[in-house]
Amino acid sequence: MVTDSNFIKLDQFLKFVGAVQTGGEAKLLIQDGQVQVNGSIETRRGRKLVQGDRVFTMGESYHVDLAEGRSNS
Repeated sequence: MVTDSNFIKLDQFLKFVGAVQTGGEAKLLIQDGQVQVNGSIETRRGRKLVQGDRVFTMGESYHVDLAEGRSNS
């Protein structure tokens, strides 16, 4: 993902990788405790993800790669 900053918010990231279609879906998924960041359940949709973070949800794992402008599963 190409970004001007060194982070991306969790809800935006979930939309970017296609884990959810809308921000509303992301909000519900996160609030229900169905998202982990670096192995810990995360319930803040505004959580700032940085280079190298790992996100796990709905049986899929995603690696935050801001430097290359992409995200790897």
